[in-house]
Amino acid sequence: MTRSTKDEFEERLAHIVEQGAEVTADEWMKAIEVEYGKVPLIFKRMGERPEVLISHLLYKGTVAQTSPLDPKYVELISMAVGAALKCPHCTGYHMTAALRMGASREEVLEVILLAGMISNSSVLANAYRIVDEKMEKCVPCESRLRR
Repeated sequence: MTRSTKDEFEERLAHIVEQGAEVTADEWMKAIEVEYGKVPLIFKRMGERPEVLISHLLYKGTVAQTSPLDPKYVELISMAVGAALKCPHCTGYHMTAALRMGASREEVLEVILLAGMISNSSVLANAYRIVDEKMEKCVPCESRLRR
């Protein structure tokens, strides 16, 4: 019989309770460093409050582990979001993870192009909506007409 994601999650929680937050956070930070070569700054700062780090990594891990998407694509999507949000640290971290999971240089570059395209479209769509909304009732324009 295969174990469910819920069973695995409950086991993970029991292990955390058994070890304590500080030991668990320290273990997880070491595992991240081994896997990625360094610990991201946000994890270091969260690690100052182990309960924050653990809750963040539990959430992140559960989302990734229960995703129907291949882990490589989860990392490529995460990289694209990091790029669109202009976060070089997120972009680099998730690019490294994607490459370790088998992503090619071409896939990484394609994802960056797609992120840039959508990010640019978002800027334009948002700005044009604001212009349309504000131009309907342009206070400076109306005051000039009354003179």
